[in-house]
Amino acid sequence: MLIELRIRDYAVIDELTLELGPGLNALTGETGAGKSIIVGALSLLLGERASSDDVRVGADRAVIEGVFDVEGRDGLLARLDDLGLRAEDGLLILRREVQAEGRNRAWVNGSPATATVVGRLGSALVDLHGQHEHQTLLHRAAQRAILDAYAGLGADAARVEQLHAEWARACEALEERAARARELTSRADFLRFQLREISEAHLDPTEDEELEVQARRLEHARELGEGAHGLHHTLYSGDDSISDRLAEARALVDRLVRVDPALSEAAAAVEAAYHAVVEAGRAAEDYAGGVEHDPAELERVRARQHQLFRLKQKYGPSLPDVVETGERLAAEVAELDAADRDLSALVARRDQARDALHVASARLTAGRETAGTQLSAAVESLLPELGMKGATFEIALIPRDQPAAGGSEDIEFRVALNPGFAPRPLGRVASGGELSRVMLALKALLAEVDDVPTLVFDEIDAGIGGVVATAVARKLGEVARAHQVFVITHLPQLASRAGAHLLVRKGEDDGGVASTSVATLAGEERVTEVARMLGGDPESEASREHARELIGGAV
Repeated sequence: MLIELRIRDYAVIDELTLELGPGLNALTGETGAGKSIIVGALSLLLGERASSDDVRVGADRAVIEGVFDVEGRDGLLARLDDLGLRAEDGLLILRREVQAEGRNRAWVNGSPATATVVGRLGSALVDLHGQHEHQTLLHRAAQRAILDAYAGLGADAARVEQLHAEWARACEALEERAARARELTSRADFLRFQLREISEAHLDPTEDEELEVQARRLEHARELGEGAHGLHHTLYSGDDSISDRLAEARALVDRLVRVDPALSEAAAAVEAAYHAVVEAGRAAEDYAGGVEHDPAELERVRARQHQLFRLKQKYGPSLPDVVETGERLAAEVAELDAADRDLSALVARRDQARDALHVASARLTAGRETAGTQLSAAVESLLPELGMKGATFEIALIPRDQPAAGGSEDIEFRVALNPGFAPRPLGRVASGGELSRVMLALKALLAEVDDVPTLVFDEIDAGIGGVVATAVARKLGEVARAHQVFVITHLPQLASRAGAHLLVRKGEDDGGVASTSVATLAGEERVTEVARMLGGDPESEASREHARELIGGAV
């Protein structure tokens, strides 16, 4: 419930704090004192469009803050968790700020949020009934929720919403797959040609590097063969070859080592050099024997290089890229080959989801038809005692072409305020006060199942008095047993029933600018206010006694 509403620099309000309690809370005051401004501030917190005109003259920003007790509100806490937010010590603080230059910001428990998020959370906590601008009863979604709550169809409605989401996902998956299949089909021949061109090349990702080495060897075969023969001659087989000279050096150093062992390292180095030169010479001989001048093989290598070059130009830039492109093309061709099978499965999935949705929607429709007749009659029976004698009320189920998330029909509340007139949508025929009384009738019937904890009624007493005012007060008291009710009223019958009575006063601040303040009344202060509302002299003992009787009789 709303336990505190703080308003600063909004319209004519300098700064005030409303502390509200459970049950019925009444806000009273002289006409023009600013009661509707307080409701306007609350509307802003609940998502109403912000305007720089809302900022008090001379201030740079207006701030509205609501503190809510959400302990045990599992649905709301789950919604907060989905948004990455948390209640702190069971409290939720919503805040809107409107700057004089027109910008506005919002917070939830100190974390920045959009005004939409703040408004969405606020609407789950407060139902505001008064002016049309923020009249939830005018929205078909709210009317549908009211009917489903009355009928106990919450689970059925949730099931339809779930099945509709599944059907929508199935349709989306089918359309995406069909679009993909059309795309692949339109270029199937080209895909297969490309795949065949790559596949028939039998590529090795490192082949181009190996071919480059091979081509150089074949191009320079004569030079390589002659050079290797010459190297073999110089190192090993020729007269006065390096190996012969090292053999002589090896013999000399062996004689010297026998004289002075200090030359043993030099002897080992000469020995190693001798064997290395001999091995290199023999390796050059083997290489020379293997070098073959083969113009045909060179032509084959060049042709293969040209083939790989063309493939890299088309699918590269590197050979591994060409191989990867081939793998991708193979996957696309396989996807194309499986398209008919996949599409059949997705069509079956879509049709199954559609059939389940239709069955669940038909069940929900049947429940709504029965409940709509019952709720219409129940509301209509309450309207006369709420000052709407001769009014008729009906709930219309308007069929849709196909089920939506909310079911197979739209729900529309219709009312005729005078005998002989056909019922029309609420927003087209009802004033703010009449709307509030229709909502009061609904809330009285839904008190035990409605999960919005706080109800705000503005203008509910418009054009009523006497017996009707007493009946409205009694109904508000009944609703206040299951909800926190905040009512802005001119009727002493309503104010006297409140558990908390708040008085709005209008004055001037130190600078001579109009300012609104609020005080919580108790004892004789409350008697004075109720006496004023009764229309007598609030200072006369007769008026005060009447006020005491009214307050005492309402307790």
